Amino acid sequence: MAVSIHSDWKNVLHQSFESPYFQNLINFVKQAYQSGRCYPPGKLIFNAFDLCPPKTTKVVVIGQDPYHGPDQAHGLSFSVPSGVKHPPSLVNIFKELEQDLKIPYPVSGDLTPWAKQGVLLLNATLTVQAHQAGSHQGKGWEQFTDEVIQRLSDQYEGIVFLLWGSYAKQKQKLINAEKHSILTAGHPSPLSANRGYWFGNQHFSKANTYLSSIGKKPIDWKL
Repeated sequence: MAVSIHSDWKNVLHQSFESPYFQNLINFVKQAYQSGRCYPPGKLIFNAFDLCPPKTTKVVVIGQDPYHGPDQAHGLSFSVPSGVKHPPSLVNIFKELEQDLKIPYPVSGDLTPWAKQGVLLLNATLTVQAHQAGSHQGKGWEQFTDEVIQRLSDQYEGIVFLLWGSYAKQKQKLINAEKHSILTAGHPSPLSANRGYWFGNQHFSKANTYLSSIGKKPIDWKL
């Protein structure tokens, strides 16, 4: 099965792409996109991978589902295109960024500049049907993205994994904590953040401190 994705990822994930489950997944996605409105646009399904090759990955942010409203999802977890209203979770991410690093609250919700610096903004499920949250869960995406996390953990060193919320925290079992940094916090959604599980986690500064400590260039989080 030919997949349009950055060539470096093809080398890392070729076994996944050739597996029967992935063939079934791609068939499902093709049919879903042909029969109804789905997000993100087809050409942006692997946007996170195209912007952030494995060799340059320094930080991994794990989301669950793409946004399912119009014009929101563009293949990067938590991100929306410039000019689109910031969803509640992204608002709280930016508030923590502001508090942690004294960075002005960003005008644009487009996190592409992060991705280009080595932040893999990975959703566990890469597609969704319009207005139906979770509609493409359990079709094979989770197995694929688990394999992505596992291979990054196995084949590389010194990556910061930011696990926000109970769903993302389940991915800890895929990551070698002796080779990488794992930072956990509550989900940035209002429900979790307002209960005190999000604000004050200082993940942006902690990620940079770790990267600097192992000789890697820190992320410029300012948008």
